[in-house]
Amino acid sequence: MKTILHKATTRGFANHGWLKSYHTFSFASYQNQDRMNFGVLRVLNDDVVAPKMGFGTHPHQNMEIISIPLQGALSHKDNMGNKRAIEVGEVQVMSAGTGLTHSEFNDSKTDEVNFLQLWILPEHTNVTPNYEQRAFSSEEKKNKLQTVVAPKDNLENNALPINQQAYIYRTSLDANNSIQLDAKSPQNGFYIFVVDGGIEVANTKLQKRDAIGVYETKSIDIESTSTSDLIIIEVPMN
Repeated sequence: MKTILHKATTRGFANHGWLKSYHTFSFASYQNQDRMNFGVLRVLNDDVVAPKMGFGTHPHQNMEIISIPLQGALSHKDNMGNKRAIEVGEVQVMSAGTGLTHSEFNDSKTDEVNFLQLWILPEHTNVTPNYEQRAFSSEEKKNKLQTVVAPKDNLENNALPINQQAYIYRTSLDANNSIQLDAKSPQNGFYIFVVDGGIEVANTKLQKRDAIGVYETKSIDIESTSTSDLIIIEVPMN
């Protein structure tokens, strides 16, 4: 088993006034050769968007983009005709493929929006762009794994499809509880991001917004030291 620890305080940070963004991996002005990716997980941004502000229309190509709201709601609009709000409890996926444009705005006049944006390198390039979003029950992640994103050719439960052999799980663990992760493939690793609370993984204690990558192992155990909310990304490492 190998591990890589990314404490919350070691993330890159950019303050654009309307946007405060913490970068787990190199992104925009934050460039760190030791923090380029974890397997095919290329970006994990923890973004806070000010009221009545947002990302204007911009393009993407050949990237799997996943957005997970943690607080507030984002209004999404794209060139495929999708125009919807993304709210807490929902997950959004976009397979950019041959290319798409979109915008994301915080329509609230008073409240910030906090959301996670993940970029995963695709298994195949130049696919037909795809957009989907779905609400997931909070009860179905309580002390167990809830699959919210999975490969489009191997969907499980109610997961959203992406163009890569990668999975995203959510779980909310009560204090002093545990859960076991079993790799779908020997080539896969797990990236565990603590949204809130505290856990112990591979003899390492993690707190809010800390993360750990674990690979070259068939399974790992997560033990909660307090009530915890986690996002777990299982990705091919090569």
